[in-house]
Amino acid sequence: MTALPKWADVALIPAINLVLAFFVSGLIVMWIGENPLDAMTVMIKGSIGSAYGWGYTLYYATNFIFTGLAVAIAFHARLFNIGGEGQAAIGGIGAALVCLHFGWPHWTLAFPAAIVGAAAFGAAWAAIPAYLQASRGSHIVITTIMFNFIASALLVYLLVNVMKAPGQMAPESRGFPAEAHLPTAHEMLAWIGVSFPRSPPVNVSLLIAFAASALVWVLIWRTRLGYAIRAMGWSEPAAIYAGIRPFRIIMITMMISGGLAGLMAINTVMGEAERLLLDPVQGAGFVGIAVALMGRSHPVGVVLAAILFGMLYQGGVELEFEMPAVSREMVLVIQALVILFTGALENMVRAPLERIALMFR
Repeated sequence: MTALPKWADVALIPAINLVLAFFVSGLIVMWIGENPLDAMTVMIKGSIGSAYGWGYTLYYATNFIFTGLAVAIAFHARLFNIGGEGQAAIGGIGAALVCLHFGWPHWTLAFPAAIVGAAAFGAAWAAIPAYLQASRGSHIVITTIMFNFIASALLVYLLVNVMKAPGQMAPESRGFPAEAHLPTAHEMLAWIGVSFPRSPPVNVSLLIAFAASALVWVLIWRTRLGYAIRAMGWSEPAAIYAGIRPFRIIMITMMISGGLAGLMAINTVMGEAERLLLDPVQGAGFVGIAVALMGRSHPVGVVLAAILFGMLYQGGVELEFEMPAVSREMVLVIQALVILFTGALENMVRAPLERIALMFR
């Protein structure tokens, strides 16, 4: 059992990891001849220093909330779902089919239908590796990674051979009808007389991400199913002894996880592109792993970590523009360092802190 108090585990360790990541990033920026403080200032101003920056930061954060929640809920059952990338891509197919093949009179009807379509397709895709683990013992990490590649190949096939508009060369579906257009932050805030830039693609799906976070909290900590999921994660033999069926919990947990990942497509496919593109996920499924780790698999932590990574993505774009010496690859290195320190190297900070805590007991 950890010797650290709860607040240290939830807040102090992630904060120290974040500081270490930025410190190493600063050394790299200095190595290429730029001022790390100037680079940090550019990233902060570019991500949260204006309404424009906030718009893009929250757009990226919406994606990471969904994929982070998907990984987090699987973590509670001690399932490592690395298939968020593929589940979100398949969810995009579900959202696109709903938007393209039904005549919707208004977005208020198309939106809930697309939510169901995206979640159902994502859940169905996650159900396959879940069944392979629950019934055949196949490791969930291996199968979910493999299904990412299968999902990518399936998406390419459908966009090239099935869903591509006639006479069109680009591998993408035709545009969604105007009735399926989701209100953006500019349009929603205009309803209450608040001015907001038009260009940021943040839209009403951000509210769905917050609602999903609240529902995941209720599910995990206020329902019998959530108790069974957590019991399964703490000790499978004890859960079995208590009458909990592992097959049922693995299937349900992974389908919920896949459904949450699939919901990411509402933001990118329906909210921004308004068509199905070749890569609607753009790595958000893998970023969700770091978001869940940094957020300690708690919905509040996931939301905060998602906003942080949204800041890194938007701030990185501004940094690349303002400091040409900082290339796109360098921005990816900075983002990777944050993932590395908050995920893989967490015990590098935890172990010394536990020893210090034991010294003062």
